[in-house]
Amino acid sequence: MTVDVQATRDVVDIITGGWRAQALYTAVKLGLPDHIEAGRDNDAELAKATGANEQGIHRLMRLLVAMGVFEGSESTGYCGTQVSAALLDGPQSLRDMCLLYGEEFYSAWGHAHHAISTQSSGFEVAYDQSFYEYLGQDAATARRFQLTMNAASMFFHQVPEVFDFSGKKVVDVGGGGGHLLATILDATPDAKGTLFDREHMMPKAREHLSASVGLDRAELVGGDMFQGVPAGGDVYILSRVLAGHDDEAVVGVFEHCRRAMADSSSRLLILDRFVEDENSTVLPALWDLHLLVTTGGEHRTVDRITRLLNRAGLDIAGTAELPMETTALIAAPRTP
Repeated sequence: MTVDVQATRDVVDIITGGWRAQALYTAVKLGLPDHIEAGRDNDAELAKATGANEQGIHRLMRLLVAMGVFEGSESTGYCGTQVSAALLDGPQSLRDMCLLYGEEFYSAWGHAHHAISTQSSGFEVAYDQSFYEYLGQDAATARRFQLTMNAASMFFHQVPEVFDFSGKKVVDVGGGGGHLLATILDATPDAKGTLFDREHMMPKAREHLSASVGLDRAELVGGDMFQGVPAGGDVYILSRVLAGHDDEAVVGVFEHCRRAMADSSSRLLILDRFVEDENSTVLPALWDLHLLVTTGGEHRTVDRITRLLNRAGLDIAGTAELPMETTALIAAPRTP
């Protein structure tokens, strides 16, 4: 039997992906990007700063340099790269994402076989409760999750480029910490907005909107999108809030938005990743499986979300592509 060397290498690359992820997580947990940025460029200084074993640091750094996270060596001195710069502690850092994925999500993926076999959350097996129940009991993880969501929102700045918000009242349903609404209002001076989310999100959202665009342009309303949404909006936005809910619940949210619209010119803007069953790329398929493992949720195809919109009296009026394989779907109320 002839050995297929390339196939063997491909398998090895795939199955060692978790090791690479944990190496990066460990670097972030130890604060190595920040220490190297501060000029601690050798094993001894990094070991002293982190309290880790010097030889352990040496072996970790050897791998991280090979992965392109850092450059240099013990003999020449280590230095940062664009990858390590993205992990420095600060606004828009991916640091919290690495910590969340290296701890809670990594534990959940240890039960991927159970999640796939039973179509249920692996996180619940690992932690004996749902992911969102866990967030409600662990403030540190909840904060890390919110920062992760914010850091993963690099497509926000392009949303005003694919939809005209001029002069409109924008209602961000499930708007979280207010970053998307603030981005839209900042880019559209004559627009006003409403952030709608559960009450526990209000303090953080109020803080951010107050500091960014001012509360004279953005009001905050607490509530449950499955019960109703604020009325009178020209644009309703659902950004990455549908994946954890079943079809009937999603249709209900669409119906609430449809009934609340100011008039027939109002629009519903859905910002999300959508999977494709034919010729799928890796990232949407991976994120879909990740939702199953962590929350029991899923990403939908565009055809499926279109059918759900149709049930709520809405039709797709346009689409636009955004970074990180995110799509904007623009839906209009169906007229008689």
